[in-house]
Amino acid sequence: MLIEKYNPAWVTQFNAIKSQLETVLGGLECSIEHVGSTSVPDLDSKPIIDIDIVYQAKPDFEKIKQGLEKIGYYHNGNQGLEGREVFKRSGQLSNEVLDHIQHHLYVCPRGSKTLERHLLSRNHLRKNEEARMKYQQMKYALAEQSNQDRKKYQELKELYVNDFIDAMIAAEKDQ
Repeated sequence: MLIEKYNPAWVTQFNAIKSQLETVLGGLECSIEHVGSTSVPDLDSKPIIDIDIVYQAKPDFEKIKQGLEKIGYYHNGNQGLEGREVFKRSGQLSNEVLDHIQHHLYVCPRGSKTLERHLLSRNHLRKNEEARMKYQQMKYALAEQSNQDRKKYQELKELYVNDFIDAMIAAEKDQ
């Protein structure tokens, strides 16, 4: 199944990855945020940890990039989303934690629209059970529609979930 029942181990996995990232980002002015569905207690999800590294000043991006390269990541561009740079494992360096916990790693400047979207939707889902349940139902329906195909699921999610997320973000901004 594409969507799994909420697993409290996702928080532990995030913290394990965060600890590895901090080994090369220590001293840099940045924060590491657990975002996406695995960061929301009691929300069923794909078991992939989404992480945003948030930086303040433009020169910090290059330092973060260099640090991530030291532990086996490569920069994969923004993949069409301004304000979010994607980093993937290169396969050239092995790491017991980073290679064995499925995760998506992004680097975002503070104040970017993409970062705002991640944080506001996460925060809204954490404190609003009705929204969390509706979102979860949508996810299961899309997983079924996509025949449990991850790529097709993502395409359907882009088509059918963005309005719901936009409404959550608007509600969160109003608070």
